[in-house]
Amino acid sequence: MPLDAICLSALATELAAELEGAKIDKIQQPERDMVLFSLRTKGENRRLLIAAGTGNARVHFTKMPFENPAEPPMFCMLLRKHLIGARILSVTQPRFERMLNIELETRDELGVEGRKTLVAELIGRSANLILVDSDGRIVDCMRRMDFGGDALRRMLPGLFYREPPRQEKPALLACEPLTLRGMIDAADKSRPIDKWLLDSFAGLSPLACRELAFRCGGDWTLLPLILDAFCESVRAGELRPCLYYDGKKPADFSFMRLNQYGDRLRCEECESFSALLDEFYSGRDRLEQQRRRGHELQKTVRTLRDRQQRKLIAQRAELSKSEDRESIRKTAELITANLYKLKKGDARLVCQDYYQEDCPEIEIALDPLKTPQQNAAAMFKDYNKRKAASEHLTKLIADGEEQLDYLSSVLELIGAAETEKDLSDLRRELIETGYVKHSGGRKQEKNRAQAPLRFLSTDGREILVGRSNLQNDELTTKIARRTDYWLHTQKIHGSHVIVRCEGEAPSERCLTEAAVIAAYYSQGRGGGKLPVDYTMVKFVRKPSGALPGKVIYTDYRTINVESDEELVRRLRVK
Repeated sequence: MPLDAICLSALATELAAELEGAKIDKIQQPERDMVLFSLRTKGENRRLLIAAGTGNARVHFTKMPFENPAEPPMFCMLLRKHLIGARILSVTQPRFERMLNIELETRDELGVEGRKTLVAELIGRSANLILVDSDGRIVDCMRRMDFGGDALRRMLPGLFYREPPRQEKPALLACEPLTLRGMIDAADKSRPIDKWLLDSFAGLSPLACRELAFRCGGDWTLLPLILDAFCESVRAGELRPCLYYDGKKPADFSFMRLNQYGDRLRCEECESFSALLDEFYSGRDRLEQQRRRGHELQKTVRTLRDRQQRKLIAQRAELSKSEDRESIRKTAELITANLYKLKKGDARLVCQDYYQEDCPEIEIALDPLKTPQQNAAAMFKDYNKRKAASEHLTKLIADGEEQLDYLSSVLELIGAAETEKDLSDLRRELIETGYVKHSGGRKQEKNRAQAPLRFLSTDGREILVGRSNLQNDELTTKIARRTDYWLHTQKIHGSHVIVRCEGEAPSERCLTEAAVIAAYYSQGRGGGKLPVDYTMVKFVRKPSGALPGKVIYTDYRTINVESDEELVRRLRVK
């Protein structure tokens, strides 16, 4: 659901108590429509995120890590100039509007005190973040608007800031009971209740309107009682940060318990509205960023994989044509054995087939333009050609299947990539293995490869996970000791997982946790229980000339586990 006015009012109250007197130490802009403030407040360091993108506009504290661009955007540099060292005086919400005003006490280059306001307009497609000076003029904004719409709402530096035009609809919480009942009596009862509520009152989201209509059961006579109870609850501050899950994925959130979902979604109440928004949007944004960042590389690898699949189909069809080569050889030998019966110009040979038990009489077609010896020689030549083709195609198909398996593993790793650096490592791997040519337009990336993902088991053992096939090789053949334990999902693509043992056998719990991590970083993530093989590193070897990530292992055991995102996040070392 969008962050509606009622939910935002609870969030504003929460933020006002936490942010009053906070000092801004650092400002970052990890995404085009997202700004991150590092604050010192009430004796601790916290990070405030303000997002002004379509569909994800919000303000809340966050614990999620973000990757910053190499060069900070201009808007970020401007905020740093004006707001580094500033103190937050207050956080307010204009009445029933999806906006937050953050009042700041600042100092300029000469140390002169001043006041500025950071306005977060969280209004759908018009979401924006505007810095306004003490005179009400725009210093700058995240999205400049110099054409179209209301001339008073031009968003350019130096212009006076104007708030968005207020809705003509009354706010539900501001309506007197008699006025509210009059509106209900005059309503068109043929319309759905939720549509009427959405069109009649400001500050209500479609989700809240559907919930109120659900509580009425479609009965207009119950609507006044339901609305009175709802307004009384909101005015009393009885707002609860409820997060709804579809399985393990956040699906929706609200400031109240929702009855409309029944048992379809699982409800969990968060400790605060900031925690609610951080949990809901972080998972969704992470998936969206991965999809967007990896789309181009994924398309390239998928094209290579599909091309390899088509090549394999053609090679297998060609191989099937050479399977009858033995019958050609036998026919040539029968002609050779019966040369005394033939003369040049014969079109057929009738002879006994001594390759069969009963030696039946068969007929062999000949080329009358060739001598009998030439007919036999042509068949022997065809046989040798098909035999050579069979040997060559068998090798090509084996190599092609290995390449197809490798490209499929790269596709899986791209889908699991968490950061731009992960994708850069995979892109570098494809260049080094010759599947992708390096573009001559830019210098090849010289950044050092990232370290493996690091986890700590409950009993304190270090667990390492490869981010790419090249890193899987390095992790297994160079970093890991011979007495460490190696884990991998059985018969499906996934990362190599190493349990550092320091010469001691890991506990059963440690191996189970490592197996869960291996299942999570595999092709079978989210697909129920998976078999995970584990053995000591000394029983794992890489075949000569094998593609990255390909190993052979023996003396292994298998454990069946299910991937668990919550456990993986808890064990991961940031």
